[in-house]
Amino acid sequence: MSENLIGYIDNQGQIIDTQSAGENPDAKAIKYDNSAESLEIVRHSTAHLMAQAITELYTNAKFFVGPNVDEGFYYDFRVDEKIGEEDLKKIEKKMKELIKKKYKIEKYEITKAEALEKFAADDLKQAVLTRIPDEVVSIYKQGDFEDLCQGPHVPALRFLHNFKLTRVAGAYLGGDETKEMLTRIYGIAFADKESLKDYIKMMEEAKKRDHRKIGAEMELFMFNEESGAGLPFWMPKGSRLRYKLENILHKAHRKRGYEPVRGPEILKADMWRTSGHYACYGENMYLTTIDEQEYGVKPMNCIGHIQIFKQSGKSYRDLPLKYYEYGVVHRHEQSGALHGLLRVREFTQDDAHIFCTPQQIANEVIDIVEFVDSVMKLFGFEYSMEVATKPEKAIGDDDVWELATQGLKDALNENNLPFTIDEGGGAFYGPKIDIKITDAIGRKWQCGTVQVDFNLPERFEVEYVGEDNERHTPVMIHRAILGSFERFIGILTEHYAGEFPLFIAPTQIIFVPISESHVAYAKELKNQLIDLDIDCEIFDKNDSLNKRVRTAEKQRVPYVVIIGDEEVENKTVAIRNRRTKEQYNLSFDEFMVELSQQLNEGKI
Repeated sequence: MSENLIGYIDNQGQIIDTQSAGENPDAKAIKYDNSAESLEIVRHSTAHLMAQAITELYTNAKFFVGPNVDEGFYYDFRVDEKIGEEDLKKIEKKMKELIKKKYKIEKYEITKAEALEKFAADDLKQAVLTRIPDEVVSIYKQGDFEDLCQGPHVPALRFLHNFKLTRVAGAYLGGDETKEMLTRIYGIAFADKESLKDYIKMMEEAKKRDHRKIGAEMELFMFNEESGAGLPFWMPKGSRLRYKLENILHKAHRKRGYEPVRGPEILKADMWRTSGHYACYGENMYLTTIDEQEYGVKPMNCIGHIQIFKQSGKSYRDLPLKYYEYGVVHRHEQSGALHGLLRVREFTQDDAHIFCTPQQIANEVIDIVEFVDSVMKLFGFEYSMEVATKPEKAIGDDDVWELATQGLKDALNENNLPFTIDEGGGAFYGPKIDIKITDAIGRKWQCGTVQVDFNLPERFEVEYVGEDNERHTPVMIHRAILGSFERFIGILTEHYAGEFPLFIAPTQIIFVPISESHVAYAKELKNQLIDLDIDCEIFDKNDSLNKRVRTAEKQRVPYVVIIGDEEVENKTVAIRNRRTKEQYNLSFDEFMVELSQQLNEGKI
């Protein structure tokens, strides 16, 4: 056996480890490297190494689950002591000590009944066993530490040198808010030191770019726990940024034939029962009772758009019909999942629904992808696409799902657009294309989505008159480009580190008059620019000029403009261009041309 062999991919595409494969598996070998398959094994094994270190450091440690996730791995556990970020170094040190003991990782199997008896005193293991349907369970052992696990794992601890524990969080047992809060530690692991070093460097850069930190410094948004978790307040500067982004998208939608609509934020629960949200998404909804009638606050905008479509008769000549809305929605996200603007309980989707014939699906999907492409290029994002298929919890027949899924694949294939498959990742009412963008420091984010839906139009008896004068059910394409303004602005803030391009900067120009006699000219310029939707501020407080200039430059505005005697007399401006790091003088008319050119960069 090769020293670098850590697993196999079997004929079904499943990853299996060397402990499970037997002597001569008919499978593709997985070598120890930074491939996705290798890292899945390495990271899962590092989670167990971390758990072993915790058992040696903390009294009565009990473990729940420790899976791989996009950002590495985590383990949920209970200990008698409180663990904080400052304890991660101590755990890492113990992990390195354990590696030096050269433990092999061994696997053995027992019956579920034997496991229930073996772990009778461990309530968390009992909880894990209730989630396992199989009558035989596997246990992985390294030294004196062992844990229930399906694997896969590396053959020995010697493969686990390049890791870092990244943060401590809280997590409800099994994700259930009614259960106890466990401790969760996240970590990352790679096959070589250089990759780990690059990741740590990226994480340090990410901390500097954290949208929560920059948002507070720039006074864009705030949260108030007294008012409720996950409910953002938009401050004046953040609202200006949002308005600019909304306006860019508004014009782009109108050019592409979309009509603006708006639906209520609360509907009778019977509507959500008809749609399937009540059964398939009810745990994420906020429900209330009005006049002894149950209502649901909308988690999505689709039902409102369906009702607008149905209010008057439609024919095939009206299709495709495109509605869009900046729709406020509410979803019951778990407290532990909330994260600044990236995961909130109230947010605004740039939502749209296209009613079309089955024959129009391909063209509409491609038009949406081209729309996405223009937005991504505007902000300098690279992106990839993923076709997500039917989940376990879904409505509609399999043949309808297959038709919709194949429609998405065909549209992308016919236009030579690459994509991957996310098995079981679709919405409960239809398959989708997920848009995953890559930011300035290489992180991937889930944003936009395109979903083909045959189910909701049928459930709500949506119809149009076809060319044959018969009634037909249209296809409904659910579509968001940004995903939500909250999440997208959080990502944009980190992507640009707060240095927004002029066309969306919350404050585009700060005027700094040298003395009181120069304030009038600064106000005159400001008023002219406001007429052009250019947001300006005047720093004329009773501080020194240098202090006011330094304060202005810390605001991350594209332009700081100094106004003195010469500028007033000659109708010019002395510019400090933060983006190009240049200082120069222009007439005000010349400055307007420069501004107009940059504003035009924001058109889609």
